[in-house]
Amino acid sequence: MPIAFAYTLIVLLIITSILLTLLILLHRGKGGGMSSMFGGGVTSSLAGSSVAEKNLDRYTVLVAIIWFACIVGLGFWLKVQLAS
Repeated sequence: MPIAFAYTLIVLLIITSILLTLLILLHRGKGGGMSSMFGGGVTSSLAGSSVAEKNLDRYTVLVAIIWFACIVGLGFWLKVQLAS
């Protein structure tokens, strides 16, 4: 496999790592942990999940799947390169 494949996966891995970190930090804290220290402990009177929260969950899962695929792809590429 060409080395451009590995570079593409590395760039995609860096982008998805940053995106995944930001998406996780955007989630509302459920408990009183670290999120409440930074103002996340303020409770709203609205119960349940909003559409924005559900979409944020979907985007987080999608980016996590892409991130995982990049890790597996890089491992596969490395295995092929070491075998040849």
